[in-house]
Amino acid sequence: MNSKIYKSLLLGLFLSFNMASAQELGIFDNNLDIGDVKNEGSAEYDEEEQVYTLIGSGTNMWFGMDEFQYLWKAIQGDFILRARVEFVGEGTDPHRKIGWIVRNNLAADSPHVNAAVHGNGLTSLQYRREKGADTEEVTSTDEAPNVIQLERRGNFYIMSTAKFGEPFTSVEVEMDLRNEIFAGIYISSHNPDVVEKAVFKNVRITQPAPEDLVPYTDYLGSRLEIMNVETGERKVLMTSGHSIQAPNWTKKGKLIYNSNGWLYNYDLETGKISMLNTGFANRNNNDHVLSFDERKIAISHHNPEDDGNSSIYYLPVEGSDKPVKVTKDGVGVSYAHGWSPDGKSILFTAKRNSQLDIYKVDVETGTETQLTNTKTVDDGSEFSKDGQHIYFNSNRTGTMQIWRMNADGSGQTQLTSDKYNDWFPHISPNQEKIVIISFPEDIDSGDHPFYKRCLLRTMPVNGGEPKVIGYIYGGQGTINVPSWSPDGKYIAFVTNSI
Repeated sequence: MNSKIYKSLLLGLFLSFNMASAQELGIFDNNLDIGDVKNEGSAEYDEEEQVYTLIGSGTNMWFGMDEFQYLWKAIQGDFILRARVEFVGEGTDPHRKIGWIVRNNLAADSPHVNAAVHGNGLTSLQYRREKGADTEEVTSTDEAPNVIQLERRGNFYIMSTAKFGEPFTSVEVEMDLRNEIFAGIYISSHNPDVVEKAVFKNVRITQPAPEDLVPYTDYLGSRLEIMNVETGERKVLMTSGHSIQAPNWTKKGKLIYNSNGWLYNYDLETGKISMLNTGFANRNNNDHVLSFDERKIAISHHNPEDDGNSSIYYLPVEGSDKPVKVTKDGVGVSYAHGWSPDGKSILFTAKRNSQLDIYKVDVETGTETQLTNTKTVDDGSEFSKDGQHIYFNSNRTGTMQIWRMNADGSGQTQLTSDKYNDWFPHISPNQEKIVIISFPEDIDSGDHPFYKRCLLRTMPVNGGEPKVIGYIYGGQGTINVPSWSPDGKYIAFVTNSI
């Protein structure tokens, strides 16, 4: 055989093998057994369910040497590693371990940081400072969590853990690992003769925004995701190097999101993307909302002829060359958030008289009615399906919290009261639950910035303790608009990473 042809065939086989391996291992690069493992381990990826299964053995991950099955990815810089984890079966040794581990190299004695959950529930941040040195640890007060996060911020490594539905508990250590490291999920049986099994769901490797990022000028890439609200299990539908934001979920099986001033349709059945024709309105922000009958969509377009202010328009949900303007010229900034059930008015946040309040506007006449009046920020308004109540968020009592009022603006009542800054209440189709995004307590309560460590939470429509359903890196654009699936089982949202 001609040598050139032979080499080409070998190269083709090599590339095919590596492409297949990459597909089989999802977001990771490769897998192997670290150390002198007696029983060979394995890693599998279910592409449909986006679930990883690890099988592995190993004497231990302690002292100066480690033995475990490792599914890894090469990564540089800061990161946030997160997964929902679970052992399969009762197991043999109470010190069997699963979690995230980052290492300088793939040698058994490599320096590392390891977020570990043991079979007996012990949770600890373990680390080896030097090649071959004994392992040290910081023990968490959390016991038997099933959500594990390991984050690097410079030379600090933070392990955050939770039982799904609860806030994180965190511990940290300062370590000097390489900038270029291996990061991945693992399993070790703590017994060389035993093979253990574990599953990893909602696995995300996120590289957060650099400190010098300029908001609204610099953007990170995006993941369009859906989540089963009851189980918290998530799937990534698409990733983009662009900033995509605020998906609406339609009854016709599409998600409508905005990106770079335009609106797009994502077809849930085929995965195809198409532009939604908004005519001259090509500077749309993420405040777009469907009418209850889904015949129309309200958009918020920054009109150059109106000093670049955001103004409200509507058009058929199929698109149109000629959106109809609702708010009047020169009245000030307006952001659409919700339609009345009868389709006659639109709720919006407006800057009038140097403050942000909630208004409704008559679609036909453009007549505005002010519903709130505070010196602080009122935003994110949405009608209940019966038209009797409006849900919104306000920081009038300090932190941003969820409120409810009657349709005429009376009876304004606070529904949440906690340390987080809660935004954008969206009511489930059966009118029983609200989903909200909760920003951390260390931000300006009047702001909902990009690229923060946030929570997605649900709560009863009449108030009550919110429950965590999603641990995310996102914020502005994640869930600004109503995004429940028509059957109320899922929500759509956006997360971010470099």
